[in-house]
Amino acid sequence: MTGRREARRIAIDIVFQADVTGDEVSDVVRAWQQAGRDVPAFAVELAEGVADRGPDIDLELEERSQGWSLARMAAVDRAILRVAVYELRWRDDVPASVAISEAVEAANELSTEDSGRFVNGVLGSIARDAGAG
Repeated sequence: MTGRREARRIAIDIVFQADVTGDEVSDVVRAWQQAGRDVPAFAVELAEGVADRGPDIDLELEERSQGWSLARMAAVDRAILRVAVYELRWRDDVPASVAISEAVEAANELSTEDSGRFVNGVLGSIARDAGAG
């Protein structure tokens, strides 16, 4: 059984792949499943939630990422932020502190040296304004 941390990483990978290839999230999920890859239900819920709420999530990121447009962000940072914003705004079963810490950890492991601080700042701002931080 896959834990939520691993499922989150899979969701990030799916969102990242859809972003850089221009494919729909549902098509990426289907391709992964057809290739025999394990795609846990929680990963699918997160990735499809990002796809469903994409415009709202991207608007929130544009407003919060002071001086950084989405296009200017590293693709992996965009994917991490999109999954985390979906969790912060639309998943009541994920505490804000968990969504933020998981995103920061993913950024530290998968992206640049400064990405963890950037992700933490953007998500902290969103959580504070949502009354969750």
